[in-house]
Amino acid sequence: MNFLGGGTIKFIQCRLLRVKKLDDARVCGTDAWNMRELMMSLIYTWISTIITIFQSKVLTVVSLMKATLKYLAGSEGPSGYGSNTTAQQVAQDCFCSNIIPNLQLTAIITGATSGIGAETARVMAKNGVRVVIPARDLRKAEELKERIQRESPEAEIIALEMDLSSFASIQRFCSDFLSLGLPLHILINNAGKYSHKLEFSEDKIELTFATNYLGHFLLTEMLMEKMVETAAESGREGRIVNVTSVIHSWVKRKNFCFSKLLNPKSYNGTYAYAHSKLANILHAKELSSQLKGAATTCYVALSSQIAGISGDYFADCNLSHCSALANEEAEARKLWKQTRAFIQRRLLQPKC
Repeated sequence: MNFLGGGTIKFIQCRLLRVKKLDDARVCGTDAWNMRELMMSLIYTWISTIITIFQSKVLTVVSLMKATLKYLAGSEGPSGYGSNTTAQQVAQDCFCSNIIPNLQLTAIITGATSGIGAETARVMAKNGVRVVIPARDLRKAEELKERIQRESPEAEIIALEMDLSSFASIQRFCSDFLSLGLPLHILINNAGKYSHKLEFSEDKIELTFATNYLGHFLLTEMLMEKMVETAAESGREGRIVNVTSVIHSWVKRKNFCFSKLLNPKSYNGTYAYAHSKLANILHAKELSSQLKGAATTCYVALSSQIAGISGDYFADCNLSHCSALANEEAEARKLWKQTRAFIQRRLLQPKC
């Protein structure tokens, strides 16, 4: 019976109740026939309901299977790219089709010492983008720089120290970068922290949320003026890319509370990560509203196909769908206000 929906169970109970209320003395002739007809109708309805639910389950499974097979096969989407597309393919296509002569792009990529970030940095540097790598561990950043320059001797890479979980460190990085007098065309907020146990940053904020969301929020705020200035001088649309995850869809509205994310009473590493990734999407959505005006990352950062598209969610180099909660403008605006107020209070607090 667990397979049936609650509404169906109530319907069956109702019909059975009517059968039980029939007077045994009257169960003869027409009444007996009506009872048999009622029972047949009940059985028919029950079987039909099971078949309908089964068909619905099958259709859901089939759609999931199709999506999985499409991903594994690397089928191309509307952009011409799919899950098997490499960052190098995207970058080559983008630079061949829409590079502006005599303009060297500058990109800041967080979390660039490993994973998607490292590949994004390698491909962009190989194709002539000046890459700035903020890193907590400068040794790792220098090692990446050496590997890239062995492959592409002309690559220009700048490594600067920054700990995304620390507001003070982010401020120092921004000061160091701005002092270089370089333009800023692209900001890729890629770094992601996953913590199995409850930990806190030096600012006494839950570490995953501090790193993945609050750190990127502050970094973006402090570099926004430079990006606007660069866009005005170069005539080229700037790009801010927040790298997130499909796991954001696990978050339920009732559990998404800003104050609880700062200092949770109970902790689950996976859900903490999911909440931070939902916040990244909402951040991008509100950024889009405020400014109006590895392969997927390169596509979103470089492609001319998405000029004018802002605040949207991409997967495998194609426009995709995020969760309903992640798509709510009111929720994005609320989070923006809460975050900005919180960071401003923290930055204004006297140092002990």
